[in-house]
Amino acid sequence: MHCKSLWIKTSAKCINVNVKYMYVELLSVLHFLFSFQNAGDKENMLNILNVLDELLSAGTDRRIHHMISKGGSEALLTALVNSARSFTPNYTILLPLLHLLAKVGYRDRQIGLKAQKADAVLVVLGLLRQNTENSRRAAACLWVLRVFCSSVTTANLLGKNRGLDVVFKLISPHSTKHLRTVNSVLQRFQIYVNCRTAVAKGYIADLLKLYEDWHNNDVNLKNIPIRRALLHCLQCAANSAVGRDALVAEGGISLLFQTTQTCLTMKGLESLVEPAIQLMRKCNPKVPLPLTSDKSVFSFPLPGQPVDDWDADLGLYGKVCNCCLSEDDLETDVNKLRPQPEPDRTLEQLGQYVRLCPELHHDFQDLDSSSEVDESSDDDSTLEGDLNDETQSDQRGSDLPSDRDEHHLHTSDFHKHYLNCSRRGQKGHSSMVDRLLEKYGICIPNHDPRLYAATAANTKSIAGYSILAFPDFWGHLPPQEQEPMAKRPPHVQRKKVFEDIQRLICPEDIINKVIFDMDDHSPQCTPDMCPSSLHFFSKFESGNLRKAIQIRSHEYDLILNADVNSSAFCQWFYFEVSGMVAGVPYRFNIINCEKGNSQYNYGMQPVLYSVRDALEGRPHWVRTGSEISLHIYSHILHSAFSFYTLTFTVMFHHDDDVCYLAYHYPYTYTTLQTHLKMLEKSVDPQKVFFRQQNLCDTLAGNSCSLVTITACPTSRAWKHLPQLRNRPCVVLTARVHPGESNASWVLKGTLEFLCSSDPVAESLREAYIFKIIPMLNPDGVINGNNRCSLTAEDLNRQWLMPDPNLSPTIYHTKGFLYYLNSIGRTPLVFCDYHGHSRKKNVFLYGCSMKETLWQSGSPINTASLKEDPGYRTLAKTLDRIAPAFSFNNCNYLVEKSRASTARVVVWREIGVLRSYTMESTYNGCNQGIYKGLQTGTRELEEMGMKFSQSLLTLRRNAIHYNSRLIHHASALLDLDDRLLDHKSNNCFEDDEPPCMEEIEYSSCSDPFGANELDTEVNGNTSSEEEDEEDADICRDGKQRNNRKSHLVPHYLKQDALETLTIKSGQCNGSNGYLY
Repeated sequence: MHCKSLWIKTSAKCINVNVKYMYVELLSVLHFLFSFQNAGDKENMLNILNVLDELLSAGTDRRIHHMISKGGSEALLTALVNSARSFTPNYTILLPLLHLLAKVGYRDRQIGLKAQKADAVLVVLGLLRQNTENSRRAAACLWVLRVFCSSVTTANLLGKNRGLDVVFKLISPHSTKHLRTVNSVLQRFQIYVNCRTAVAKGYIADLLKLYEDWHNNDVNLKNIPIRRALLHCLQCAANSAVGRDALVAEGGISLLFQTTQTCLTMKGLESLVEPAIQLMRKCNPKVPLPLTSDKSVFSFPLPGQPVDDWDADLGLYGKVCNCCLSEDDLETDVNKLRPQPEPDRTLEQLGQYVRLCPELHHDFQDLDSSSEVDESSDDDSTLEGDLNDETQSDQRGSDLPSDRDEHHLHTSDFHKHYLNCSRRGQKGHSSMVDRLLEKYGICIPNHDPRLYAATAANTKSIAGYSILAFPDFWGHLPPQEQEPMAKRPPHVQRKKVFEDIQRLICPEDIINKVIFDMDDHSPQCTPDMCPSSLHFFSKFESGNLRKAIQIRSHEYDLILNADVNSSAFCQWFYFEVSGMVAGVPYRFNIINCEKGNSQYNYGMQPVLYSVRDALEGRPHWVRTGSEISLHIYSHILHSAFSFYTLTFTVMFHHDDDVCYLAYHYPYTYTTLQTHLKMLEKSVDPQKVFFRQQNLCDTLAGNSCSLVTITACPTSRAWKHLPQLRNRPCVVLTARVHPGESNASWVLKGTLEFLCSSDPVAESLREAYIFKIIPMLNPDGVINGNNRCSLTAEDLNRQWLMPDPNLSPTIYHTKGFLYYLNSIGRTPLVFCDYHGHSRKKNVFLYGCSMKETLWQSGSPINTASLKEDPGYRTLAKTLDRIAPAFSFNNCNYLVEKSRASTARVVVWREIGVLRSYTMESTYNGCNQGIYKGLQTGTRELEEMGMKFSQSLLTLRRNAIHYNSRLIHHASALLDLDDRLLDHKSNNCFEDDEPPCMEEIEYSSCSDPFGANELDTEVNGNTSSEEEDEEDADICRDGKQRNNRKSHLVPHYLKQDALETLTIKSGQCNGSNGYLY
């Protein structure tokens, strides 16, 4: 032994020469020494442990992992078992050994299984039982057990051997002694507390009592780590349903609510507030939505299917996530990336689309007279034509007054009695409407309320809507000033959680009264019946509010209707609210949102329209709402899906006003039809060829319009007509997703610009034939859907094989594109206008074979592939001229999950190089001159205009230049070198920075890492008075983070270190450790 001791001392001096081999030799010695357990071996054992600890503490974890790979964990476990099983265990050896094993074992993923194999688990549990009165020994055993429990089987083994009872006995009520042990015990107790045994034994109630005791007695705030550890134990218990139920049953939520309120009044307790709020929120009992059925209120019989034969969960669990892009989703099959312009139908079938190109067949004989209606134009109804058959009028449209003077007519009365588009609703009051329009009406470009009402009578909805929403009837003008993004108040989610928890602990304050219910056709809460509550209504075109429940005097839970024939896709809302008191904050909770994050968490606000303001000359949709938050709440569906709650607070400006709230600026189908009629009347038929035709009828019988816009030839001369018929086509579509109303506003800007007298617009009409389908999903828009058509399917996922009976608008749009391709007029550009709920700015998605292969890491040599880089031209142009556009948000990758979308199918099957999806934010911009501002309809329409202008760059060599054009389009045509101040960012960044508060409350995780464990272990070996050190720990909250060796007791450590310490330069010029 003496020789071996000398070898250890000598070897230690040269340990820097080859550290890796020293690990193996030291472990061999360790095995040897603990096998014989000679009394004279104590100093050598301590020296070995100290050498190991010095080696492992000085470098990185790489040394420890190397030691583990050489059997270090097994050697330490064997040594521990042999030492502990001796007749009189020597704790001078066991304590440093336990400490070292805790450090090494934490970094060994297999330590639990290795401990079981070495029979060390129950040995350490036995040592803990023997030392419950010795805080330092108990702490050491607890750290090792904690490391062992990284294995589930090891934790179960401890549970079967009543390890939970042993650990819990070490947790004491409030005391000023043994604080370190209590803290260590709590951190170890977290491992077991989520099991059913802990609940059965009543430990949840005991933990709550302990937390209350430590909270009440910790007046000097010296025991924050212990209080935090108790909360973490409760969080772990709440990971299981039985734990949450037990915590609620024992009054845990009420206790946490009261103690957290106290913590908020004191500085330095933030570390207790957040876990307590998360715990309350997690334990708040889950309740089903207060609905008789999760299916949509509306159902529609589909061709060839029974009425009830549809999947109630369609789309809820199979939806495609639009928020992120995975490299695994990128298409790597070159054959699927190559354009394949083979039609999916015969040429005979394509012949039906000849009528949709009237400009190619029109003879323009009337160039010198007023333009006549072309035979191919489908004029479904005249402007003042007969209305549809009488539809069943809503109760609000009855009992019409006849002689009331408009001076005494209240805002609510005007809306209630006169905005009815049915035959019955119009009889006897049209003159009154005329007088009101003469008194209050203002000129809104391309809008006529009378024409809107007449057009609305031809709109077919499932519910047979007859009431008109006032904003759609009256019209909208953008506000004069742009509206900044809302600033998120600090701790807004915390405040909302507190208010929600009060529902549970103070049920006597809850009204819980149904104010509006689409499922209930009986008379609901009228102003006479409920004079103190708000009143809601959504039975109008594009409206979506299924149910409104008054929770408190000024708080309402709102439930949205699912898309028709489905039980999913709840996001779009549009409803009327009235009966308010001015200046009072009303809280609205939309409790069945499906998206977990949106721009509402980053400055976006809903929009509001006030009838009173409109009648006073301010017909504006404006952004509104404060304390906006989107977070998970307690409502669930089928116990498998938790909804999110969008909550916001609104203060109305007028008493007893009638207001409308919406997800985004509404744009109805009737608005579109009215707009198209107004545009057709506004253009000069001698200069502008404008035709509105019916592409097809929808399932509900509404017309899907196709608009053709181009320049009329200057004459019928032989050189002018061929020039028109040789113009390339540009195909634009929008509103395939009904909830993306911003797409319609962008397209409105495109339409109005193309019909204007602007020199650039004139050049565009002379350069292109525009084929525009402004609304691909009329039925979805009319009935207030968010994502789908009446088939409960996303129409933008039907482009591969569209069904002519179930998806007629997609089927015929694709067929029309095939027709253009078959006659040699493949569109130069195709763009589908969309809205994006999770990103800012406006940007393009395109298609590139090379970029997709590069991004996916495909081994295919892309140098041999030919691809026209012209697909980037429009994005570069828009980056120069469009303030809201961001080039850096664009991408041109083809994903497998998007294989059936318009963008990809038109690119691949029709052969359109420049096939795009243009995404417009619901929120605003984070770059350029619009940075920090929410986009309004003015900016959206401007984007539509700018997109049109960008098309001019593709035909710059074919247009006729004049002074007016050069003056208006110099920047567009790159005729000057001025730098614009709205360039996109130069680097790609995440869409959003981290939210000020967590969007999701995640399940609890172990807050202690390897470094924290090392610090605790080192602190447990100090020789100072434990109580004094405990006080320092609790005062500081945590110790200095390091792994410096503290294993060997002070009475042995000094001599050992004098023997083993290696000074710089002592070993052949070596400069310290290897790592």
